Amino acid sequence: MSYRIAYTANKIFTGTAMLHNHAILADDGLIENILPVVSLDENVKRKDFGDVLLTAPLIDLQIYGAGGRLLAVYPDEKSLQVLNDHCRRHGTGYCLPTVATNKYDVFFQCIDAVRTYWNAKGKGIIGLHVEGPWINPVKCGAHTEECIFSPTLKQVEELIDYGKEVIKMITLAPEVCSEEIIQLLISRGIIVSLGHSNATYEQAMHALDSGVPAITHLYNAMSPLQHRAPGLVGAAFAHPAAKASIVADGYHVDYPAIRIAKKIMGDRLFVITDAVTETGSGLYPHKLNGEKYESNGILSGSALTMSKAIKNLVENADVSLEEAIRMCNLYPAKVLNRTDNLGLLHPGYPAEFAVFDKDMHCIALVDNDHDN
Repeated sequence: MSYRIAYTANKIFTGTAMLHNHAILADDGLIENILPVVSLDENVKRKDFGDVLLTAPLIDLQIYGAGGRLLAVYPDEKSLQVLNDHCRRHGTGYCLPTVATNKYDVFFQCIDAVRTYWNAKGKGIIGLHVEGPWINPVKCGAHTEECIFSPTLKQVEELIDYGKEVIKMITLAPEVCSEEIIQLLISRGIIVSLGHSNATYEQAMHALDSGVPAITHLYNAMSPLQHRAPGLVGAAFAHPAAKASIVADGYHVDYPAIRIAKKIMGDRLFVITDAVTETGSGLYPHKLNGEKYESNGILSGSALTMSKAIKNLVENADVSLEEAIRMCNLYPAKVLNRTDNLGLLHPGYPAEFAVFDKDMHCIALVDNDHDN
């Protein structure tokens, strides 16, 4: 249905500017203009949100499940709907559900679930993030060692052929994967991210120089920055194009370490939640311990939301509100190569936005089909 409507609010953050007392003028699901409220045609239908902040929807590139339905344990359409509903409640309009190191049949079932969800016209789920199993057991973290392996080209092709157009991102350790494998993944349009890796600085820099664009959960489960061995952390800092995700919950990474990374990396640092959910089944029996999850006594995931991450960055890591928001929508969109239609509120972009109160609690997430 085509219609024209103006959404007004005290503050609108476009991704490039914080505007006061402006309106998003939308027509047929696209942003036509963003202009001062006083400039609006009096005949245009309006919806006033009042003293709130409007931003482009947030984007989470690593989240494993919600509402007691870990995707790897319940690989079905319902789990993805529960996950999408959870994300929307916190201002996240798009996410990459993630499956940690597992057996291929579990990955296949999760791929099938995404296809089923898409066929049912489900929104918000933009693909699958496969984290492992081609990682280094020395840096496995909470990942189960029994499923970790260094793959052959045939084993890689088996997974990515089955997951064609669904698998959008793969986290791997470059020291356990051949350059031929990494180049194959890149050629298929898959975002390769270095993680759960004990790579040397030289190995990591070579992979990044060869076209790998990203690094998974900076500092966690990777070779650290040392004065004679800069490791994967050092490569993340040093490489001019490398983008790295970080978990801004104060448990995975101390806030001073986030401040250091932000000062060095600038707009190359983006946020993921790495959020899991309570489960007693499968390879990862996640149990909530305070504000984080543990599996078999090891830190295994967060209880973070993207909106809470924004608040944490502002209050604890000396990041401005505008930049914290960009770390949660624009910079993930850059990783996805989707800045033509995600991460910003500009004319020509979808008329989709999250509505936050002064404490960064999400009041609504508005898109073409929803207003709740």
